[in-house]
Amino acid sequence: MPSRLKPATLLLLLLALAAGCGKLQNDINVPLPSYSAELVLECYLEPGKVPSLAVTTSVPYLGAVLPQVPTDVTVTLTMPNGTLVPLAFNPNYRALTDTTSGEKFHSHIGRSRLVAKAGDVFKIDVQDTQGRHITGTTTMMAPIPIDSVEYKFNDKTGTNRKAYFLTNFRDPATPDDCYRLQLHKGTPTAKNLLKSPEVDMSVQDRLLNGQPFVLGTSYRFSAGDTVTATLYHTDFAYYRFRQSVRDARGANGNPFAQPSAIYSNVQGGVGIFTVLSGTMTTKIVK
Repeated sequence: MPSRLKPATLLLLLLALAAGCGKLQNDINVPLPSYSAELVLECYLEPGKVPSLAVTTSVPYLGAVLPQVPTDVTVTLTMPNGTLVPLAFNPNYRALTDTTSGEKFHSHIGRSRLVAKAGDVFKIDVQDTQGRHITGTTTMMAPIPIDSVEYKFNDKTGTNRKAYFLTNFRDPATPDDCYRLQLHKGTPTAKNLLKSPEVDMSVQDRLLNGQPFVLGTSYRFSAGDTVTATLYHTDFAYYRFRQSVRDARGANGNPFAQPSAIYSNVQGGVGIFTVLSGTMTTKIVK
């Protein structure tokens, strides 16, 4: 019969193994390169709404999670007729932590609702006391009407009975038109339309220039749902910005993905400056 180790002998062997494993650990200090923070701008002008924007500073990869909001930034919006409109520093910090409010964070905001039409050119000027300076120019695209919206149910029953949703519109003959479609559930109030949409997609007309578009969803809507479709006609810069943000999020923490830089259409910093030219329609799924 095989011999058995005495408890005292076994304990000594375990201690020896534990001591040996400790030698396998080797702490390495990796020096991080110096980092110079840049100003980051997000400005989405919309006709009929008070202009607002968010100015933050970029942070290193291992930096703070919440946006860093500088307090020494002055912002000036130049209207199509050359009028200079200062946007006051008046941050709504609650939007950073209260995700249920549907409110989008802004650091600066104007006083009057924006009046704009297709072809209008706007300029933005952002600078702080450290010498950082962002400038940008954008042109409002012509609104594209939604021709129709429709839905169709699957052949299932009970809670599995769902409908897909189709949004139809026609692309103009000009090249490089891009679109962002959002579908929201619920009564189309201002607060509900600020919340996260049920569907949020971006497309370009590279393959369907001047032709009808039909954008569809999966089976995700139920009888009784009120669905609001908002179609934004955007330039290629905004489309490319959204795609780069999506790619950067996908690459974050993925060891097999290549790092993705954020595309910007502003000079002197990072960010996006654009006009959201939208049309809207609502349909009840019966």
